[in-house]
Amino acid sequence: MTDSSSARWYVVQTQVNSETKAALNLRRQGFEIYLPRHLKRRRHARKVEIAAKPLFPRYLFVTIDRTAQRWRSIQSTFGVARLVSQGNEPAPVPEGVVNAIKAREDDKGYVVLDTAPSFARGDKVRVLAGAFIDSAGLFDGCAERDRVAILLEMLGRKVRVLLDADMVVAA
Repeated sequence: MTDSSSARWYVVQTQVNSETKAALNLRRQGFEIYLPRHLKRRRHARKVEIAAKPLFPRYLFVTIDRTAQRWRSIQSTFGVARLVSQGNEPAPVPEGVVNAIKAREDDKGYVVLDTAPSFARGDKVRVLAGAFIDSAGLFDGCAERDRVAILLEMLGRKVRVLLDADMVVAA
């Protein structure tokens, strides 16, 4: 954050898929920005891709010293939809929020999210994608990294199936 004690973090809503463009244009105007990103795994056509994605799609953080900076220019910056406000005044982010997000970054600057599912053994789950899409089952535990085991009812008996953790939600 900037040296001035009156500088605070605020939130900017960007245009669709314009987080990077908005960040670049705000930096050119002298604003300090923070665009938290995480690595997202995506399955497509039997391939798994890992890509850096914004942690909060369409949002980024910007520091503003309202006594020294012309902050109203943010509203007309290319890539920006609006500065999140309360009435006519920008709404400050509560103290410590940005630092808490930054504290979860790995050595490459990506925010590390908890990947362990929050299910207990026996909880009812539903499959979101893949060969078992829309199937209901019971959570049976975590398998290897980013995979979970569920029990599906098939042909009159329970079958243990391993799936990617992001393919299963609570039923």
